[in-house]
Amino acid sequence: MGKLVTYEVREGVAVLTIDNPPVNALGAALRRKLMRRIARAEGDEAVRATVIRAAGRTFPVGADVREFGQPPKAPLLPELCDRIEAAQKPVVVAIHGTALGGGLEIALAGHYRIADSGARLGLPEVLLGILPGAGGTQRTPRLTGADPALEMMLSGRPVSAQRALEIGLIDRIAEGELTEEAIAWARELGEAVEAGATPRRSRDQRAGLADPDAYLRAIAERRKALQGSRLPAPPRIVDCVEAALLVPFETGLAMERAAFEECLASDEAAALRHAFFAERLVAKVPELARAEPREVARLGVVGAGLMGAGIATVCLAAGLEVTLVERDEAALAAGLERIEKLHARAVEKGRARPEQVAERMARLRPVTDMEALGEVDLAIEAVFEDEQAKRAVFAGLDRVLRPGAILATNTSYLDIDALAAATSRPEDVIGLHFFSPAHVMKLVEVVVGARSDEAVTATAFALARRLGKVPVRAGVCDGFIGNRILTAYRQVADFMLEDGASPYEIDAAMRDYGFALGPYQVADMAGLDIAWARRKRLAASRDPAERYVRIADLLCEAGRFGQKTGAGYYRYEGGSRHGAPDPEVLALIDAERAERGIRPRPFSPEEIQRRCLEAMINEGARILGEGIALRPADIDVVMLLGYGFPRWRGGPMFEADRIGLLPLHAELARRAREEGDFWRPAPLLEELLADGRRLRDLNG
Repeated sequence: MGKLVTYEVREGVAVLTIDNPPVNALGAALRRKLMRRIARAEGDEAVRATVIRAAGRTFPVGADVREFGQPPKAPLLPELCDRIEAAQKPVVVAIHGTALGGGLEIALAGHYRIADSGARLGLPEVLLGILPGAGGTQRTPRLTGADPALEMMLSGRPVSAQRALEIGLIDRIAEGELTEEAIAWARELGEAVEAGATPRRSRDQRAGLADPDAYLRAIAERRKALQGSRLPAPPRIVDCVEAALLVPFETGLAMERAAFEECLASDEAAALRHAFFAERLVAKVPELARAEPREVARLGVVGAGLMGAGIATVCLAAGLEVTLVERDEAALAAGLERIEKLHARAVEKGRARPEQVAERMARLRPVTDMEALGEVDLAIEAVFEDEQAKRAVFAGLDRVLRPGAILATNTSYLDIDALAAATSRPEDVIGLHFFSPAHVMKLVEVVVGARSDEAVTATAFALARRLGKVPVRAGVCDGFIGNRILTAYRQVADFMLEDGASPYEIDAAMRDYGFALGPYQVADMAGLDIAWARRKRLAASRDPAERYVRIADLLCEAGRFGQKTGAGYYRYEGGSRHGAPDPEVLALIDAERAERGIRPRPFSPEEIQRRCLEAMINEGARILGEGIALRPADIDVVMLLGYGFPRWRGGPMFEADRIGLLPLHAELARRAREEGDFWRPAPLLEELLADGRRLRDLNG
């Protein structure tokens, strides 16, 4: 811990330096000290003005979220901000790094703001299910107007220093050394106040309120866009920003605080806080505490299909040298075209500049000979999902890679240990399961084999983070964490499909639960033939007593592979990506039910949601009990980042604790008695009940 807030007087200017590494979070102790330092500057006759700055790599990135849900400790952040704004001597805030949430609210409470050119400013509270609660909804629109303020608060995305200057959020961008410029400016402002001027307070500003009609139009547009929102915070943000125009400042602050407390107490905010902490918890794996990662500067990608091209693109963006291998010139040319299109799209969306793309492509080496991988530090195979094909690639990599180089596979389901057995160095083998599209999706499952060296696991985590991904440790089993839970989800959906629900009812119910797409929409998008190939691969090992639904197989036998063929569970006319319900599918399902002697029954949306959720929870508990996942939080992160589980619900394991393990276990046990072994409660659930514990207790 640093000194929290230091005090120094430089030529009549009190310089208050926030020093609470690593990110200068605004915990209660820091707030108390900053409050005292402000009072000291006010009472110091040698001081004409004050500068608030921060040490380290960033201005405060917000409140200490660990205090959420705890009894409040004085001074509250709103009280601190009000005290700063009420200062009689001018307060200049010098911003570097990122000023987020409460950090930006402190800056807004200052009378003047200067930032370095690389600073970023944001109000991301909505991502935690809450809203700015220290005056952010009232001070921001007074400076910027409604539209920029709402864009920042509803998206949670920070803006650059240049954009902040354009919208009036800051007053200056430093041309030289930030602190020195802030002090010189504060000295000038102090002299002006001594000559009779008054500090310029954000609460008194009207620039953003100058056009009431435009302001109210922006409010109306955002309110309309939020109709049907399941989250409490966004509409309350709109209400508070509207209040900034319509009611006195103090009334607006009271409205903001009431809305903040209401949102903070919501189930959605609790789920979003869980997701926030879970994404940080997954970085804590035993191997990282015991081993140092190997250096990775040169990387090979074998296979230039959709996944291989996406992986190569994200590796180039991270500054790596990439050697891309394909079987022949035609396949290599197609892969290069994919990479070029991904880069072109990034330029179109402003995520990369043309000169950056040129520099990245200069680090790409396309080849058709695996021998070219002799000097890479790590190679990722990304060929199609066939064990024999992947074993052949691994045998080739084992032959050409230098000693100490890492062999990684992007398999979605296959046995990492079986692939490692195709090499003479299984200790150098690891799974790196990227999600499609690889250049966009944040999740990477790091699949640790029985003989994977701890340094190899540490290297995989370091590489994933360098690529901007969130790595989650997984053990070896069919489907690892995510696809194994996805299999259970699809199984229970198929059971309901055969028992009387339509694919369209199931998809609608799961969309209403919060998924962007239902399971059958996803299947059509991914291609039904991919899962069909896996089912055929596993057919020989399937328990004959296990319930097996053939509907997907029958669709594949009819050539209905999803969007790629214009028909799957839905029909896609004229190349459309938005499917329409198809009577032929319903007829096929009816015929299969009749052949199986199944009398269809209705399923309510609530029953569909409950069954799907309970299947995911139960499979997750099995995965935990088997040690495939380290923690319940790891499973939640996989499902949130890789499978579209609604973030505001926290993940299936978080939902299990919300439902309660006792009623959950009772429901699973009842279904197991009535419907079969699929529903048998996971042993871990029974252990937790016996010990009086919850799943969250396993997060540590």
